[in-house]
This record gives sequence, structure tokens and C-alpha cells, in this order.
Amino acid sequence: MSESILPLTAVAPAPTPTPVPMIDLVEQHETIAAEVREAVEQVFATQRFVLGDEVFEFEREVAAYCDSRDAIGCASGSDALLLSLMTLDIGPGDEVITSPYTFFATASSITRAGATPVFVDIDPVTFNLDPAGVEAALTLRTRAIMPVHLFGQCADMEPLWRIAVRHNLAIVEDAAQAIGSTSDGRTAGVLGTLGCFSFFPTKNLGGAGDGGMITSDDRDLTTRLRRLRVHGDAGRYQHLEVGINSRLDALQAAVLRVKLRHLPTWTLQRQGNADRYEQLVADSGLSEFIDLPTATPGCNHVYNQYVVRVRDGRRDELIEGLRARDVGCAIYYPQPLHLQSCFSSLRYQLGDFPEAERASAETVALPIYPELGAERQELVVQAMCDSFGISVSRHERTFSLPHSGKRAA
Repeated sequence: MSESILPLTAVAPAPTPTPVPMIDLVEQHETIAAEVREAVEQVFATQRFVLGDEVFEFEREVAAYCDSRDAIGCASGSDALLLSLMTLDIGPGDEVITSPYTFFATASSITRAGATPVFVDIDPVTFNLDPAGVEAALTLRTRAIMPVHLFGQCADMEPLWRIAVRHNLAIVEDAAQAIGSTSDGRTAGVLGTLGCFSFFPTKNLGGAGDGGMITSDDRDLTTRLRRLRVHGDAGRYQHLEVGINSRLDALQAAVLRVKLRHLPTWTLQRQGNADRYEQLVADSGLSEFIDLPTATPGCNHVYNQYVVRVRDGRRDELIEGLRARDVGCAIYYPQPLHLQSCFSSLRYQLGDFPEAERASAETVALPIYPELGAERQELVVQAMCDSFGISVSRHERTFSLPHSGKRAA
């Protein structure tokens, strides 16, 4: 019997659910593969792989995109944070105030610089640093504030600036997830003394590996940053200070220059996906079970992640349901930094930062990548409904939602 013909009594297997990945980098790459290949081949033709003209042009383009005077490429977003602290002469005996609800590199950069991270709780709506707690955390050793523009939305910078000016503090923006985000018309990366970006592949502007960038309007700081990223070398092997090796590869810059041209379109697609989620959730009855991200008035949210809060302790139930239906999801972040064992010497305890702890226990990220599209978003929302036992009669919906602008300044 031919293997291509089933016997009459056989039952064909049930179709597997259409997968919806948390993020699909392959799909995006396919749309720009020819551009990327041409850019990379040009680098190979020159054989200039470290810094050089390709990196210089990318720095210039990022500075223009962020409306900053200067931009300095480095090896990673983590190094961008560390180099910023080194440039500000922050080290042993100093304290830097930051959030406990963020990626590990935020606090580890402070520790690597020799300083002490001082955590302050987050706003329960935006998940960003709560300015009301910053003033109370100040001591005579405080040298800087490191707000995180988490998930693609700028922190509440105006009160942080007022605190910084009153107490002569620097502000180092952790803008790793927020390139293109704005607050009251100003772009992430120029809202503080120094702005730090990551080009990890899953970021809105992601490279073909690690990469980072620092933006600033202070020419003295950027001059020192350029020196510190090359071992403190001022030229001709004259080392004025001990720096680190954190140079941006020309191949990364070439790839990122291609992607930067597409970033505004990808951002609009992410924002359109967020608009569509709002409509789908409102139509489905899921609002009884989850809280969607809230964009602060005057802010342009760029949705590096789309993080929802699940009520009544049912997050695990939702995650299990999504995974059973082959729908991608992720937890950012399952344990706040003040409870990580490597920071036990700071003597923080469970209950010290209840909003950060609650966010770690209740939130889950859904797919939001630019190419997601209406059909797959319907599958995500249907899987969520199924997970909670919500009966939804599916019907044809037509989505052609441009970004509404309600998240923009």
C-alpha cells in the first residue's frame, strides 16, 4: 500500500495548533536579508572589523535618531551601563538608586563599578521606578539615579530630574528596552546625563549578537567614554587611565544601520499590535482576568515587551494554557533583584518592595513582535480565553488599525 494513501478505516490525526512564537527573528530577517547581506559583504571587503567608519556612521545615525549630541558604541548594553558609571567616577563607597524589577545587568553594572545598588520600589501601573521612593532612599553616599525605561516606556523623569538637580546627582538612563520611546516630546537617551542602549537580538533594534550604545549631550563625558572603551588609550598607546575593552564590531554596526532604517515602521507595527490587543481583549471578556499595559499620557510606548498582569493568582494557569496551545509567552522577571542570592549582602528581605514582588508574581509577556499580525493575535487571545474557560464565539474580524496616536506625546 502506498504510504501516501490512508486505509478507509484510518483516522487522520487532529491538526496541531498553529504556533505563535514569543518572537520570530527569522521572519523579520527574511524581509531585509538582501540589505543585510550587502552591508556585511562591504565590511568583509574592507576587512575593517573593529570600530572604523561603519561604527562612526552608525553612532552618528543613532545620535540623530535620539536627538543627542553624541553617541558612543560599545560591546553590549551591560558595558554601556558600566562605562557610564566609570565615566562619572562612581565607585567604591558610592550608592546608585535603581529598580529591583529589571534585568540583572542594571544592578550588576553598579556592583561591577564597585558601588552599591540601592533599590526603590516600582509604580504598579508602569512598572517603572517610583519617584516618590527615591527621595527617601537618598544618603550622603548617593551619587546617581539609574531609572529603567522598562518594557519600552520611559520612566517618570521630571520628578527624578528635580531630585537630581537638588542633590547634585547624575542620571544614567537604562534605556536598553526603549529606543525610540519619548516622554513629553523628548527621546529616551537624552532624558538623563547619559543614556544606555542594548542591541541584543531580541530588542526592538537588535543586532546579530551583542552590542550597545551610550548617548549624551555632554562632550566632555563622551570624549572620556571613547577613551575608556579602548583601555583608556588616548592614542599612540598613551593610556591616561585604566579602561576596558568594549568596542563595537563593524559587522554589528553594518547590520544595525540597515535595521535602524526600518525601526520607525517596526515601532508602528508594535504599537498597532498593542491597539489590536486592547480591542480583542475588550471584545472577549478577558478584562475580568487580566490588566493590560497602560501607556502614560505624554509618553510614546514602543513595546519591547507586552506585559499583562494576571489577577487572582491565576498566572500559572494562563501560562500552562498558552503553552499547551503552542502560544509563546515569557515572565519578565520571575524574581526581583533584591531577593537574588548574589545581593544577599545588601540585607533586603521579602516584603521590602511589595510592588516589585507582586509584579514578579503576577505578570506575563505576550507576543508583540512587528510581524505578529491580526490572525496570530486572534490565536493568542483565543488561547487565553480557553485557558480561563471563557466561551467566545469566533467570528470574522477585520483589523487594519494604524497606530491611534494615543500613546504618543
